[in-house]
Amino acid sequence: MHTVRVRGRGQAGLTLIEIMIAVSILVVMMGLGWKTIANTSETRRTFTAFEERNHELRLALGRISTDFEAAYLSKNEDTALDHPRTMMIGKTSGKIPSVRFSTLNHRVLWADANESEQTVIQYLAHPDPESSSIMDLVRREQRRESNQPPEDEPADYDVVVHDIESLKIDYWNWKTADWQDSWDTTQADGQKGTLPSRVRITLVTKDPGGHEVKISTQARILMQEPLNFTN
Repeated sequence: MHTVRVRGRGQAGLTLIEIMIAVSILVVMMGLGWKTIANTSETRRTFTAFEERNHELRLALGRISTDFEAAYLSKNEDTALDHPRTMMIGKTSGKIPSVRFSTLNHRVLWADANESEQTVIQYLAHPDPESSSIMDLVRREQRRESNQPPEDEPADYDVVVHDIESLKIDYWNWKTADWQDSWDTTQADGQKGTLPSRVRITLVTKDPGGHEVKISTQARILMQEPLNFTN
């Protein structure tokens, strides 16, 4: 009699081809998983960059508007001096104009501080410290008003908007009912002794994707007439 041996199913193994196919499938699945994770991370970074930029611009417009809303002039000083203590001087100068004005918007940081809300604010362009080809919008605050030249007085500088394309400031002349691109309360042939009733601020910059962004707001100045405490 001949004995026939039958190989059990439990002894069957994978061939080399089957192993290679399984490894290939695993590699493809790992690649897809890694790409999904990378895309998700990039999307999160892009979203965060857009949110941070929008937050920066909203804060900037809010801060500028608040400064303008508290602007004021005073007759309780010698207006014949070359550098009056209260003023609004806005001039067009290239893509980013400069404006300097007295305001009651100084923030006193602690109780009983020897400070008042009176201050002089200036917004101007300044090259970015890391790249001279990039212009930043800077806020200069001179805490104490004086009749000295502004450049001789100490001041605090803060970058309000990084990498700005242009800034436009328009002043509403309530006497002539039109927008003007400059304002000077120190000149007899300008708007001496009078503030505009509204100021329109228009910022143009770029988002993280390199696309141009234009945002605008208006500030309503509460005191157009100079303060006068004399009898």
